[in-house]
Amino acid sequence: MMLLPRHIFGVFGVWAGLMAGGIAANAAPCLEVTLTGTQGGPPVFNGQAGAGTLVRYGDDANGCSDVMLQFDAGRGTLQQLSKLNVPVGKINAVFLTHIHSDHTDGLADMVQVRWHFGSTGPKLDLVCSADVEAEPGHVASCANLAAHLGDSYIASGEIAQRLAENPKRLPGGPADLLNVSTFDGTPEGQEVWRSGDVVVSAVTSRHIAGHASYRVDTPAGSVVIGGDAGNDLPAPPRDSSTSAAVEALANGADVVVHSTIHPVMGPDKDSGFPPPVFYRQATSSDLGAMSQRAGVKHLMLTHLIPPLGAKNQGPYKVPGGGLTQADYADAAKGAGFEGNVIVGTDLATLRLPAQ
Repeated sequence: MMLLPRHIFGVFGVWAGLMAGGIAANAAPCLEVTLTGTQGGPPVFNGQAGAGTLVRYGDDANGCSDVMLQFDAGRGTLQQLSKLNVPVGKINAVFLTHIHSDHTDGLADMVQVRWHFGSTGPKLDLVCSADVEAEPGHVASCANLAAHLGDSYIASGEIAQRLAENPKRLPGGPADLLNVSTFDGTPEGQEVWRSGDVVVSAVTSRHIAGHASYRVDTPAGSVVIGGDAGNDLPAPPRDSSTSAAVEALANGADVVVHSTIHPVMGPDKDSGFPPPVFYRQATSSDLGAMSQRAGVKHLMLTHLIPPLGAKNQGPYKVPGGGLTQADYADAAKGAGFEGNVIVGTDLATLRLPAQ
């Protein structure tokens, strides 16, 4: 049996208890989902930040800020958090979907600043997949990323200099501030993190070795972070470009946040985009169909390939010129999705319940 339904029932039980005690009416729980970065892949366009999503849970009295979780941390994440008035020291945990630089470049920046000003703690939870062997013989290792996060700062002498001016800082640099928690991949939902009423589940999903997708369940709502997940079959013929494991994880969720590639970049559209890379992403149209089947209310498209208005995705042209938000939304809606589509721009935020 998948663990995820037990999460749903468990959260419902907690919520029902709060309702019975009259606490819920006073607390007015809320959930906010913010796209901290929407750049698709390693290129940079118009200063967009790298991939990332901030999930905040709390109540109206504290601005939904009891628990703050960062999913992926692409370049510029620290700056984006500052625009939201979210101190990096207040982030409870970071979850990585996979070890690609466009999803992790901002992590060292976040942890170095936290080490500089907050070495006394608390430590930052880093949650990700356990080591996985991959073709053609390398190992995808979040644990190694964490262990060597500050190596360049150490090699340059910066850590030694910072320690000389403040010996209360952790001696091993930013890596000492991380509490790394890894999990073995499974296509069925498993609990990987919990704080009070907030439960995070994960499934393994195909993109590269060690890729994971997450679901956050709270009394105010639920959100799935799909990452770059694609279908287990690496190329057609197949029913969809989306992941069956992610679809099961998203069943009944309020929000799905998912990276996407527009069908215009397909091998039959003269973009020159590499077919294997195209096939390991989920198209906007297939994400719309998946979200409709799963009963999702809100679909937030992010990590857009190509970016809005861009004539190229890196060196690859966009057939017909730059795409608009309507182009992405129409692809999802045209596949049958009847819910709300948010086409990602940096710092776009969805709140549950809406104010």
